[in-house]
Amino acid sequence: MTDHVPLPVERELPTEEARDLMSLVRELIEREIKPQAAEEEAAGRFPRELFTLLSRSGLLGLVHPEEFGGGGQPYEVYLQVLEEFAAARLTVGLGVSVHTLACHALAGYGSKEQLAEHLPAMLGGGLLGAYCLSEPSSGSDAAGLTTRATRDGDTWTLEGTKAWITHGGIADFYTVLARTGAERTRGISAFLVPADAPGLSAAAPEHKMGMAGSPTSQIHLDGVRVPDARRIGEEGQGFAIALSALDAGRLGIAACAVGVAQAALDEALGYTAQRRQFGRPIADFQGLRFMLADMATQIEAGRALYLAAARLRDAGRPFSKQAAMAKLFCTDAAMRITTDAVQLLGGYGYTADFPVERYMREAKVLQIVEGTNQIQRVVIARALAGPETG
Repeated sequence: MTDHVPLPVERELPTEEARDLMSLVRELIEREIKPQAAEEEAAGRFPRELFTLLSRSGLLGLVHPEEFGGGGQPYEVYLQVLEEFAAARLTVGLGVSVHTLACHALAGYGSKEQLAEHLPAMLGGGLLGAYCLSEPSSGSDAAGLTTRATRDGDTWTLEGTKAWITHGGIADFYTVLARTGAERTRGISAFLVPADAPGLSAAAPEHKMGMAGSPTSQIHLDGVRVPDARRIGEEGQGFAIALSALDAGRLGIAACAVGVAQAALDEALGYTAQRRQFGRPIADFQGLRFMLADMATQIEAGRALYLAAARLRDAGRPFSKQAAMAKLFCTDAAMRITTDAVQLLGGYGYTADFPVERYMREAKVLQIVEGTNQIQRVVIARALAGPETG
């Protein structure tokens, strides 16, 4: 790692409270995340104690109402906090995004009784959430899920397997989408399932090319009984809830991607300023300077794109198309930028002595999660030209 200390990103924040929040976040990152990020990722350790701290500090519920222990912050602020976390360590940034996604269904569609009973502990009680939509044979085709919930009086029995679950096996609660009817999109319901429910188990974590510190596993639901009081929203409303969550989640992934890209640019800037060849710093060579300029431009464009979508959401306006655009652009840009950062560091970039090889491996998954970038193009094209006719 270079000795170069990057300047903080200059952020436009809407209130003094948000500016104070950002200062606190940056202090926490310098103290609690950055010093051990590389070591913990290399060892595959998930920072559970850190997430407990984030929860107790109100940083896992920034976008939710203050009356339930949330921060009452707009998405415009939350996403910039998320970007800072991801720049320090993607396991943390993505983890905060996934927890927010897991809380989304209850916060947005829960009854008053459900909100009062569950949401305060989910936001500030030290709990960690996971979101269960994908299945081994149902990824991009979310409406094709086969996990079933069968009703018997006031109790539901869940049977099936969920796949690619971030925080699988370590979460305290799971927001589970399950089929309750025959119709593809109107036959799905959402349930809040505690991790200690009998019949719920996690498979061994997947072996991934990046993000070793963030566990991803299948979740098995073998006769898991859930009271109807833990069904979120109306019966059959689950698919609409899932799509709403994914729109918001895509903005989280976009912000995380910009954070990883910014970290890669900062590392490349420091290295090229210090590395000397032919008697001068390699940052003096025009070919490399142009690469740095292109990287910085893509980061600024991505940040502007996700913030524009966030402001639409905060204003209560439709933002699905813009969320898909932000996720698509920011994650593709992060892949290019991290790859270029490895190139700028030459042979050193390919070694674990510098973090850019980790950033490149981590950037790849961001093009896949919360809907692959091919699916984002489908969403954007439908918004522009209408649904396919074939």
